[in-house]
Amino acid sequence: MREIVLDTETTGMDPAKGDRIVEIGCVELESHVPTGRTLHMYLNPERDVPAEVVAVHGLTAEFLSNHPTFAEVVDKFVDFIGEDVLVIHNAEFDVKFLNAELRTLGFPAIQMRRVIDTVMLARRKFPGSPANLDALCRRFNIDLSSRTLHGALLDSQLLAEVYLELLGGRQHGLGLDTPAMRNVLAQEIAANTRKTMREPRPHAAKPEEAAAHDAMVAKLKDAIWKKLA
Repeated sequence: MREIVLDTETTGMDPAKGDRIVEIGCVELESHVPTGRTLHMYLNPERDVPAEVVAVHGLTAEFLSNHPTFAEVVDKFVDFIGEDVLVIHNAEFDVKFLNAELRTLGFPAIQMRRVIDTVMLARRKFPGSPANLDALCRRFNIDLSSRTLHGALLDSQLLAEVYLELLGGRQHGLGLDTPAMRNVLAQEIAANTRKTMREPRPHAAKPEEAAAHDAMVAKLKDAIWKKLA
């Protein structure tokens, strides 16, 4: 199963007020495990970036002016995410910005039915606890030392680890689901079954043994042997 963990950075909070995406980061998962394939792009928003926003992600208008616009890389982005499930933290925010860009260029909007919101997963699993990315990384002992600023690719990589933990832990990372390990487990199960299973007797019960068994069953209330007779 292919999934894409996705994050964006923007110039502000509302695309309806002219805010734009300035960075996109994507991490490909197969069966919930990162494959190593990523997509990372800085985007020229063709507008200013407020100082308070630069303080969050460190991306200035001057730096971004040397990068392509969303229109110039939209095909690359759409090809990478395909029709697969998108895993996003606080998904409504990112999808709102992505759809504003996609609709402007005549592309279909991203439907929320293909999106997994990890904020909602975290709130269901840990009701009443903080559900921001930093808090979840600390909860799961995921290294945050490189996150001095928000960054779309780094945050997607961290979110991929958080997502795996929210699903139940790092079994795949421990190598328990490889073909070799499945073969080892099957051999262990077979060996344990042989140890606990009594081999069939090579001969039938003697007449006196059968009589003793019948006498014992006669003393039992509602014995299953009587029902089978």
